Amino acid sequence: MLKNLIVRAETPADYKDTELMAMRSFFNKYEPAASEHFLIRIVRESEDYIPEISRIAEYNGRIVGAVYYTKAWIVDGDVRHEIATFGPLAVEPTLEGNDIGGILMRETIRLAKEAGIKGIALMGEPNYYPRFGFERGAKYGLTDPEGNVFDELMCLPLNDDFSGIKGKLIESKDFEKLEDEEMLAEINKEFPVYRRVKVQEGFMQIFEQHLGVVEDIIGDTYMVRYWELLIPAKLSDKVKEKVEKGSDVIFTWNHKGGDSVITKIFKNLLEC
Repeated sequence: MLKNLIVRAETPADYKDTELMAMRSFFNKYEPAASEHFLIRIVRESEDYIPEISRIAEYNGRIVGAVYYTKAWIVDGDVRHEIATFGPLAVEPTLEGNDIGGILMRETIRLAKEAGIKGIALMGEPNYYPRFGFERGAKYGLTDPEGNVFDELMCLPLNDDFSGIKGKLIESKDFEKLEDEEMLAEINKEFPVYRRVKVQEGFMQIFEQHLGVVEDIIGDTYMVRYWELLIPAKLSDKVKEKVEKGSDVIFTWNHKGGDSVITKIFKNLLEC
């Protein structure tokens, strides 16, 4: 955990740095490149934005995390309950493992409860958010707008008894602006150009593990480039392919100082 971490409200002076951090946080995670920096701009300009409970994290003068909340609704016919949702929750990738995301979540959940918000719902990682009290939406009869139920659809009651609340989770219509690929391309001109990577055809989700490139090999230790970091890693016994300098790899990063492990060698489909 970082001793000098500050959690505070975002100011206009933070905007560009926060966007860059969010872009890095999600780069090549769900798809080649990222769009979360664009999403942040959409949220800030939305009438449904809730800046009072949204927060950024600062460490030694650098923006290293952020979470943005917007209004959402649980709708069942003519019955409509206003709640909140959030996204993105972003953390500077080179500082993963320091509970920055956890600190942001705990603080903003506290703020949401104090603000009298009924509850929070989201589509997110089902193995991550339960640690903050989130439960499967199915428990409360919560579905997506089409009536579907997923493990990723979760909710956290705050100030209301959700046993009597059910229906479809409806998010801000402003999120639809994220589909504007021309606008995203224009915004991307303001940011550094990073290498885009595609591991597989179709939907890509690289969480829990990381993408890196082998930069050097010292004995049985592989030095893996991950952003500005060079992380020593061992090779999993399950990997049979030959690993060379320049190999694209998926690896697990042991933040506590033990061995990080390369779990897969792959070819970047965008460069094949």
